Amino acid sequence: MSEAQLCELLQDEFTCSLCLDTLSDPVSIPCGHSFCLECLTDCWDQSQVCRCPQCRHTLIPRPDLHRNSVLNEAVKKLKKPRLSPQSSQNYASPGEVECDACTEKNFRAVKSCLNCMISFCQNHLQPHFEISAWKPHKLVDPDGNLKSKLCAKHQKSLEVFCKTDGTCVCVMCVATEHEGHKIVELETETGEKQKQLGATRSEIRRRLEETEKKLKEMRIAMEQMKMSVEQQVEENEKSFTNLIHCIEEAQKKLVERIREQEKREIEKAEIVMEQLEKKIEELKKRDAQQKELSDTKDHIRFLQTFSSRCVLPPDGDSLSFTVTADFSSEDLRKELSCLMKSVKKISQWDIKTWRPSGHEAPIFALQPPELQSREEFLQYFCPLTLDINTAHRELHLSEENKKVTSKWTEAEYPDHPDRFDCWCQVLCREALTGTRCYWELECTGDFMRIGVAYKGLSRKGEGWECSLGNNDKSWSLRCFNSQYSVCHNNKETEISAPYSPRVGVFLDWPAGSLSFYSISHTMTLLHRFRTSFTEPLYPGFRVGPDCSVTIGHMTSADQ
Repeated sequence: MSEAQLCELLQDEFTCSLCLDTLSDPVSIPCGHSFCLECLTDCWDQSQVCRCPQCRHTLIPRPDLHRNSVLNEAVKKLKKPRLSPQSSQNYASPGEVECDACTEKNFRAVKSCLNCMISFCQNHLQPHFEISAWKPHKLVDPDGNLKSKLCAKHQKSLEVFCKTDGTCVCVMCVATEHEGHKIVELETETGEKQKQLGATRSEIRRRLEETEKKLKEMRIAMEQMKMSVEQQVEENEKSFTNLIHCIEEAQKKLVERIREQEKREIEKAEIVMEQLEKKIEELKKRDAQQKELSDTKDHIRFLQTFSSRCVLPPDGDSLSFTVTADFSSEDLRKELSCLMKSVKKISQWDIKTWRPSGHEAPIFALQPPELQSREEFLQYFCPLTLDINTAHRELHLSEENKKVTSKWTEAEYPDHPDRFDCWCQVLCREALTGTRCYWELECTGDFMRIGVAYKGLSRKGEGWECSLGNNDKSWSLRCFNSQYSVCHNNKETEISAPYSPRVGVFLDWPAGSLSFYSISHTMTLLHRFRTSFTEPLYPGFRVGPDCSVTIGHMTSADQ
């Protein structure tokens, strides 16, 4: 048996059954099996009963473990590299590091020496284990770029790291160019850099997890959006199909009714026509008889029949029937024209997107085109009435609760849980939700707030939770000394715009839009809030001393 074959057999015998590697600090236990000292210690530390990991023999008490010196020496000799015939080695393949010592065919390198700065195959490496002067050389895995490990200036091995300059240097560099610099061993710096690399990798893995999570959330959101879009498309198709069916049914019923009326009128006319035809026949018969009498030459016969033939037949009831040739459908055409205009408006709707405060994802919705003229806004006019049960006692209501004025004298209002007891504010009775609403206000004085609020707006006390626009339950436009600003959740924004005592407010509840306009000869947009309303909204006002706000109403000219 060759030495190589013997070593291969012994390699299996000297393998630890726990780590499946060559024995390291081998220890033997009473049952005769051997293991690595560290492997067996870890195994027994994790178990309450000491057993042989191989034969499961129980050992009581736990024996002390001592290194098997003979076995340890045998393992060392087994690990020692041995000379192998060149015929058994493999030649270097493309991309593999070649032995620099081979003179003819280059064999594959098994180690590179950082002292010799060349790579060696199995045979040419052997002197490094046998020659005393070469044993201290530093051997590493085969490296095809050993030149990068040489100092370009001194052609010496890069043995240390200069932390001051952040570069690998040789011993000559330390003495000549890096004197006084902080010099550390390569292994030390590598260890520190490994820690940094570990921290960087941890951060990369954290970001990777976050990115994968975001990608997953994005895919879920995309699927939800697709489902929502499909649902909207189906609902819209169903609505339009129902509308088309309704129009077709209405057309069918109208045609049927017109035809039925036509049939009834024709039947009436045919009865009258039949009676008229009979009357004509009777009159023609009488006329022929009288003509015959008139033409006779027999005087006696003429005189004898004259009295009976000369009498007119009874005329009876007057037979008449008016046939209407024109059928009026003006009202129908007007209704259909209005319907057609509505459908055309719907065809011009577009997708609008916005990102309300507090929302991570943007909201998009199908909305009508932007309204431009006052006439277009007045289509959504909403009559409002002030709620006296919410009015502060210094606010006086008039003009059928359409006007509020702040006075220094208090009104004798009864106590009510909805009444504001500190801020001079009042809300309207109407709860606006799920639709588009527009109203106009006429303001006098130098201070007022115009806005909307949820019913949950606090009423008692002087805190911001009660003030219109200074909390998350209300939105307001502030008019002060002919200047505008808007406020929501205690965040105020100044607005530069021409002042007008007439203000328009447009609420598009489904789209989450609240807009304020200055009205003169044109409508000027002052500000538009974008959010997602969750409750009905109540228009409200805060009025300064000697100031008033009057709610506008539709006039015949407006209509």
